[in-house]
Amino acid sequence: MNGFKLEHSISNKELNQKEDWLQNLLKKEVGFGSFFGNKKKEDFYTELAVLLKAGIQLKDAITLIKENQKKEKLSLFFEEISDALIAGNSFFEILKNKKEFSEYEYYSIKIGEETGTLPRIVEELGKFYQVKNEQRRGLLNALTYPIIILCTAVLVVVFMLRMVVPMFEDIFKQNGVELPGITKMIIGASNGIKEYGWLVLSILALLVLLRSVYAKKEWYKTNKDKFLRKIPYLGSFITSVYLSQFTQAVELLTSSKVPMLNSIQLVNKMIGYYPLNKALVDVEDNILKGKSLHQSMSESSIFDNKMISLVKVAEETNQTEYIFQRLSHQYAMEVQQKSKLLSTLMEPIIIVVIGIFVGVILVSMYLPMFKLSSIVA
Repeated sequence: MNGFKLEHSISNKELNQKEDWLQNLLKKEVGFGSFFGNKKKEDFYTELAVLLKAGIQLKDAITLIKENQKKEKLSLFFEEISDALIAGNSFFEILKNKKEFSEYEYYSIKIGEETGTLPRIVEELGKFYQVKNEQRRGLLNALTYPIIILCTAVLVVVFMLRMVVPMFEDIFKQNGVELPGITKMIIGASNGIKEYGWLVLSILALLVLLRSVYAKKEWYKTNKDKFLRKIPYLGSFITSVYLSQFTQAVELLTSSKVPMLNSIQLVNKMIGYYPLNKALVDVEDNILKGKSLHQSMSESSIFDNKMISLVKVAEETNQTEYIFQRLSHQYAMEVQQKSKLLSTLMEPIIIVVIGIFVGVILVSMYLPMFKLSSIVA
């Protein structure tokens, strides 16, 4: 089965050319940290698609986009692209030499220019980043309010332990009240915060710093993704987000007549989620061994039965593009629903948990008060 590997030639001339294109693809993944991040890419591809569909030449379209930029850095960025186009370079060659673009974008644009479908490809790239940005916003919206509530509640509990509990402790000591076990435990927690509070804050600050240092390390990303996937509901939600991106990316590539194996390889290089990356590597290996796509996917737990069944139908009916389009839509809707449910569930759970903590503190302080009242009486 070596004929399927990228380093070997394929008898079909067209596929052989596509294999050669893959040898020098960009290695940078799509990310959020660049000045030309996902939101800028969404705007760029959307505007470019509108201009190209209106009949404007690519060079003129890039110039128009450049003139609409308010930030000098972006204006210079598009000016460099425009100058390169005027010099006679292909659009995909320019993207290949720009670190801001991923290999997925480079290869998609190359296909668009080679097949004369650049306006459609650019439009689909705009939709891809639109969905990706919406999913990210959905996740942030789902987590922001509960996190604010959690931080506020934690501060309230710390305030009670640091300020209120010591006042009761002094009263109990002055009157020689025998303390129940739960009260001793709360007082111990209060003393712990008093003695080690700054140490805890320093450790948390150090962890945040270490995270920024090791964020791009492979071992960190691997273990982080494994940990996130094990979190109830949140792990399922994050997995759905990446499956949505996976199906949408495969739909675009297959619609451009890219072989499925090549599509799997390309998508795997632009998605940064270890469980899915590992699953796609296994899928690729199984395809090279002669297994069908749905059989290869069935051996990885990250792909659910719904996807596997529909992929099997796609292979039998030769409707791969349509099936992945439907899968992309279904996962996008699933992500939207899960983000709303996540926000709805987290708020009451946090309130109940913090309420229990506050209740325990109050009860532990009032139990000795009953004994104190009997002593005074």
